[in-house]
Amino acid sequence: MTTSPPQVNGHKRPAMPVLGDWLPVDDQPTPEPTTTTQSEPTAPAVDLVAQAEADAIRTRALADAEEQRIRAEAAADALKIKAAEEARKLKLANDKAAARAAEEQAARDARIAESNRKREEADRAKAKARQDEQEQKKAEAATAEEIAKAADRWRRYAVMFYAVCAVVALPVQIAAFWDPSAWWLVIAPLMLEGAALVVTKGAAAAVAAQRPHWHYRTVAWVFAFIAAGINLWHGMAAFDPATAIGTAFASIAGPGVWDLHEHGRIRKRDGVLSRRERKALERTAKTEAAEKVAAEKREAERQAYREKAAREAAEKLAADRKGLFPKVWDHALKLAADLGEHTVTDAIWKRAKRNVEGADPGEDAETLRMRNAAERRVAAARENASVSALGKTTNAQRAIQVKAPAKRSSYRPVPPRRKRGDTVPFHPVARALAADAKRQSNASTEEQK
Repeated sequence: MTTSPPQVNGHKRPAMPVLGDWLPVDDQPTPEPTTTTQSEPTAPAVDLVAQAEADAIRTRALADAEEQRIRAEAAADALKIKAAEEARKLKLANDKAAARAAEEQAARDARIAESNRKREEADRAKAKARQDEQEQKKAEAATAEEIAKAADRWRRYAVMFYAVCAVVALPVQIAAFWDPSAWWLVIAPLMLEGAALVVTKGAAAAVAAQRPHWHYRTVAWVFAFIAAGINLWHGMAAFDPATAIGTAFASIAGPGVWDLHEHGRIRKRDGVLSRRERKALERTAKTEAAEKVAAEKREAERQAYREKAAREAAEKLAADRKGLFPKVWDHALKLAADLGEHTVTDAIWKRAKRNVEGADPGEDAETLRMRNAAERRVAAARENASVSALGKTTNAQRAIQVKAPAKRSSYRPVPPRRKRGDTVPFHPVARALAADAKRQSNASTEEQK
């Protein structure tokens, strides 16, 4: 007999219920000894069947309790494993999120640093540009100031040289006009040199006012040559040739230097280029003209090549169409002549293709049959069936009662035919319609061939 454990799953085992007159061993009353004599054997005090049932019940209860304990422990272990797995996944997710946040922060810091670097570079570039502009302005101002100073010095030197030349030329002229009986004639050379000076000032005023100046300069040169002629004539007669030539040169040199000064002012005002600048512009113009001619020549060659390639491609296309589609080509030529076109255009070819083969370019009866066969093969491959079985499945509606076409099928050998009565016959109207459809289908197929 098996003894029950005192505890189940860590708890005190409850008392077993009393079944009938059965009591636990410990709780059964101790029989008092009797002195009576038994003449016949008596039945045992314990019911063995009930005891066996109780033992079986107790065993089943213990097994159920043990099974529940094992199941509870397994569930607890599963929960622990699941919790650990979830904790691990959560930790991985947190680690990934932290790494992603760190990467995003690093990328953000890199973008900010790059933006700051670009902004600093832009600021430095702006500052350098401002500095360069200021330096350029200073250099231009210095250059302009230097040019102004040089022009002012050149003007003063020209005036001083004019005065020196006048001083050198006047004595000989005064000597030429001196006459004690007519002393007032000495005013003539002063008037001549003064007239030349006044006319040169008029030319300067005309240049400043942007007015015509050529007549002022012409009059000044006339006065200068008159004075030079007087100095040369009187110098040769009264003095030596050196004095005559020197004073004549002084009469011309003074107005000439001043006219050079005015000539520079005029060229600067009018923007007249120097000879070097004109030569440079001429060389640039010649270079540009040569480059333009070369570019035009290259473009003409490219255009000719493109036209030649297009013409050859058109000729090849026409030859291919004529060789591959002779009927369509002949019809296309007729259409082109009828429509007034010199060549078979794409529109005419499309129209001729539809007229002859009943389809647009790229399609015809053979292409459609090939495409349908390929589609059937693909469908058979997808359904893992044969093409013939697929064709039979597609035409499963054709039964023996459908009227056969007038022309015998070209299929050899003749497939086995089903007998009448194998299937339920169709309605007469349905049979007639199916026969008509079959005849039309065969007729269209023959026309396409």
